[in-house]
Amino acid sequence: MEMMQVLHMNKGAGKTSYATNSTVQSNIISTAKPLMKEAILDIFNHVLPESVGIADLGCSSGPNTLSVVSEILNVIYAKWEEMGRPCSPEFRVYLNDLNGNDFNNVFASLPAFYNRLKEEKGSEFGPCFISGVPGSFYGRVFPTNSLHFVHSSSSLHWLSQVPPGLERKDGGGSWNKGKIYISKTSPDCVLEAYSSQFQEDWSVFLKSRAEEIVGGGRMVLSFMGRRSADPRSKESCYQWELLARALMTMVSQGLIEEEKVDSFNAPYYAPSPEEVKFGIYKGGSFMLDRLEMFEIDWDGGEGEGDYDATLSSGERVAKTIRAVVESMLQSHFGGDVMDHLFLRYGQLVGKHLAMAKPKYVNLVISLVRKA
Repeated sequence: MEMMQVLHMNKGAGKTSYATNSTVQSNIISTAKPLMKEAILDIFNHVLPESVGIADLGCSSGPNTLSVVSEILNVIYAKWEEMGRPCSPEFRVYLNDLNGNDFNNVFASLPAFYNRLKEEKGSEFGPCFISGVPGSFYGRVFPTNSLHFVHSSSSLHWLSQVPPGLERKDGGGSWNKGKIYISKTSPDCVLEAYSSQFQEDWSVFLKSRAEEIVGGGRMVLSFMGRRSADPRSKESCYQWELLARALMTMVSQGLIEEEKVDSFNAPYYAPSPEEVKFGIYKGGSFMLDRLEMFEIDWDGGEGEGDYDATLSSGERVAKTIRAVVESMLQSHFGGDVMDHLFLRYGQLVGKHLAMAKPKYVNLVISLVRKA
């Protein structure tokens, strides 16, 4: 399975869509706002370009997409007003995601977004040009020295591919039987395969952005991570463990073949701060300005965003995860089992939440492109 061809957030605005089930991601964006504002202001304390290049990598679709763009534009425009500049710079905003992303949903919301900008900021603002740029950010996406600020949220924990080396060379099947990601029972070779794939992808990502960002430009990146040095820690993998249990329950019911579960591995990795720093220092093109960690409730928190009081916490978590991973699960297991799978997953999550209050660990890093 070519993961880049099937991985995308659920499209549209229906009850299982990403647009309707992205409170957790919205909360993550909010936690990173202070670092994002700090980084943007630092850029324009040193340069005042007539045309500003901005990119949002892994932009997805739904309300979070343009809320990030709006926040970035507001910070820059406020800086220009503070300096008494007669008009704002030209804005080139690039929205990047994989080819399967629901760009049509984003484009349909642009006329209202442009009108709101004009009403709020007047004729002295802009112009602002927003473009969709499909393609993997694990490689070059933009022209050389075309960007001043790059943002990415809830995307860099996705790998470019399922790590090689998860199948036994002797034909004995998977090293990680009954699991779909790292778990407490995973052998060391599985951990090493995932860690190596992350470092390879992280290196390519940083090298590519170093070509595209001007000297002194900034990146603010937030993605799932872990505090522990051990990738088997619950904080970084237990949501996948429960999903694997839901699948294995369906195996016991004859709804899914066990070989199907054994042959599926999530292209995901939640790195430690040390792993992130290692790649930055090894690449040498960026200076690490800030690295912070935040905790986010699995269910997004009561009363937040698209909170639905009619759902249990387990159901809310299941809907959030479904909106993100259904595309690749459906490609592998088939669409007819998805409702049953996420019903069972929601039940397992609900039982876990009754005994604990798990949180995702989110890393937020601010990087400066060396001159």
